[in-house]
Amino acid sequence: MAIHLSKRLTALANMVTDGNRLADIGTDHGYIPIYLCQTGKIPSALAMDIGKGPLQQAQTHIAEHGLSEQIKTRLSDGMAALQFGEADTILIAGMGGGLVMKILSEGAEKLTGKEELILQPQSEIALVREFLRVRNFQILNEDMILEDGKYYPILRAVPGEKENLKAEELFYGPRLLENQNPVLLEYLQKQQNQNRMLIGQLSGNPGEKATQRLCELKEKEAILESALARFHTM
Repeated sequence: MAIHLSKRLTALANMVTDGNRLADIGTDHGYIPIYLCQTGKIPSALAMDIGKGPLQQAQTHIAEHGLSEQIKTRLSDGMAALQFGEADTILIAGMGGGLVMKILSEGAEKLTGKEELILQPQSEIALVREFLRVRNFQILNEDMILEDGKYYPILRAVPGEKENLKAEELFYGPRLLENQNPVLLEYLQKQQNQNRMLIGQLSGNPGEKATQRLCELKEKEAILESALARFHTM
């Protein structure tokens, strides 16, 4: 029976290049490797997780779908159990941006310099984009998914020339802005409404903390305005 993926997991799976060998870091239930092998998009995968429980669940699901030869599981802290050059696509999703950057930093010696990265950080996305930029990764594709009331930015990066990104591109995604992603537009409009409400609440408050917070909110407002202007001028 074919596996059914959520909108977020489908968007992640769609980013993977056809024919690539996948390493799914933090695989959880192993759904993405199963889907990609079932559909014939990839020939093989490594489903890796730091938790024994999730990995055992992934093993069960993989066996139930008859894919134990194509998908191998490994107990691994990040990319620790990955061998050099063993995968063409590194997928890291569903965890904080700080952890994503830690995994990539600690596992850098496992990469040949040709792999694509499919990332879906749950936080600190601007820092992740800057992390990739200074390490000469180019963001080729981006998507944003709204699921169960939450917004999920997803990106695909490959080794390339360092790209100069403006503040709004670091925060909200160069390709999302370039392609005028409709989900991003909705997200930006909500962010701006919330930001302006907070500015209104803090205006006139003479306290030092309030003044500092107001300055931060006004900086964010300027970045939001620059991002929204990209939708009106293109």
